Amino acid sequence: MTIQLDLIQTTGLAVLIYMLGRWIKTKVSFFRKYFIPAPVIGGLLCSLLIFAGHQSGLFEVSMTNTLQDFFMNLFFTGTGFTCSLAILRKSGKLGAKLAIGAVLFLIVQNLVGVGLCSVFGINKLLGVAMGSISMSGGVGSGASFGPTLEAFGAEGGTTIGVAAATFGLLLGSITGGPVAEYLIKKYNLKSTASVSEEETEEKHLLVEKSFFNSVLLILLAAFVGSYISKLLQLTGLSFPYYVGCLFGGALFRNIADARHLDLRMHEIDVISNTCLNLFLSMALMSLNIAKLVDLALPMIVILLAQAVVMMLWAGIITFRTMGMDYDAAVMAAGHCGVGLGQTPNAVANMSAVIERNGPAPTAWFVLPVVTVIFINICNPIIITFFINLLK
Repeated sequence: MTIQLDLIQTTGLAVLIYMLGRWIKTKVSFFRKYFIPAPVIGGLLCSLLIFAGHQSGLFEVSMTNTLQDFFMNLFFTGTGFTCSLAILRKSGKLGAKLAIGAVLFLIVQNLVGVGLCSVFGINKLLGVAMGSISMSGGVGSGASFGPTLEAFGAEGGTTIGVAAATFGLLLGSITGGPVAEYLIKKYNLKSTASVSEEETEEKHLLVEKSFFNSVLLILLAAFVGSYISKLLQLTGLSFPYYVGCLFGGALFRNIADARHLDLRMHEIDVISNTCLNLFLSMALMSLNIAKLVDLALPMIVILLAQAVVMMLWAGIITFRTMGMDYDAAVMAAGHCGVGLGQTPNAVANMSAVIERNGPAPTAWFVLPVVTVIFINICNPIIITFFINLLK
């Protein structure tokens, strides 16, 4: 029996999958502790159910995923709006050194993935899927680049990328703390900042007119980004379509900064996150789980190797280039979070260290801003280079 879902039904199922994942997350502390996204939880459960139906011969599910790419491109357009050069300049030389280190590590991640894939005798493009695509890029990147990898013969690229990114969320949360604690004890580091009074959280109100203007702004940035994507194709490299949308958002943000125009970034974040959740729900609920079976052991080895390399890089390179002080140790913990997981993992890692050992204001400002901007901009370019080199 084949269950055919049209556009509305597929979107509705994605919504139900997201709501299921969100409900499960409220009930299971493990998912909350390691920042596993709700669409990942619900989407993987759905894909496992579909896999069971396929294996048993009871049913097949055919979906209409037309809106999947639409939501993906709008999400990356919104992400581009976070790439503010004005904010980046405030981080100074320390931010520049962190940026260089973060970008170089993207290359290292891909070299580790590709090298180990060569040892295991599997498609080297899957090494990129288990490299910076999934580790520094996250679930969204894994689901976005997967089809490109598969088009070049890396069977199961989407499933492997998403699975690796999901595992990376866990690794990112459990590696940062030990690295920071080791550095703090070894070098007898202490916080030199005073504890400031707790500030009340600013409440962001959504106003219909301004919210609609933010929607229009993202759509216009994506429109411009679509032409940037065409220009990128002239380079002869195979850039995914969403990279142009990312640069479109970044272009609009920096024009607004230069002209001192007020952007309601909270609204842009709401729109971007809404698109991300719907995109991930659609992408994950149709994963082909069967592709993971044959690669389970190599993938585990590669991901554990990525975690070890990340810890060494953070403990040696990041720590030393950031000044070998307490803030540098906190940034090493944060780099583990963002290098294996996502920004929330980095913030959580730093929060845990700060709660126990005292404030680290420099680390708190510099690391999230710099890594978000440079990883978002440079990672797609580096990934594209590796794909074109290995295809």
